[in-house]
Amino acid sequence: MHPDKVDRARLRQLTDLPNIGPAGAADLLRLGIRTPEDLLGRDPYALYETLCALDNRRHDPCVIDVFIAITRFMEGDAARPWWAYTAERKRHLHAQNDPLDRRDLHNPHAHVNMQHAAGNAP
Repeated sequence: MHPDKVDRARLRQLTDLPNIGPAGAADLLRLGIRTPEDLLGRDPYALYETLCALDNRRHDPCVIDVFIAITRFMEGDAARPWWAYTAERKRHLHAQNDPLDRRDLHNPHAHVNMQHAAGNAP
């Protein structure tokens, strides 16, 4: 749901969360998140790593931004668009010396074809 349309009083299902549509809700369900309340206390970076492990591939790092947006929202922050967290994610990954950060900072289009870059192209 677009962050401007989120109504905290009507938060019943995953698609009521900011930045979450049907595909995002499906990913959350696969992560064991059934209700918005299930996000309380969850680490957005751990959610991302688990999703990547489930699919045996690296997802677009912007997925981390979405996970930050929804976990923060459930902690009480205002609903914000996922891209409001991009700079924070990049700083965090850079501080962790994460290779995902280096790829993302130096080649913003690298995530589009990650399998090919990793030598896994068909």
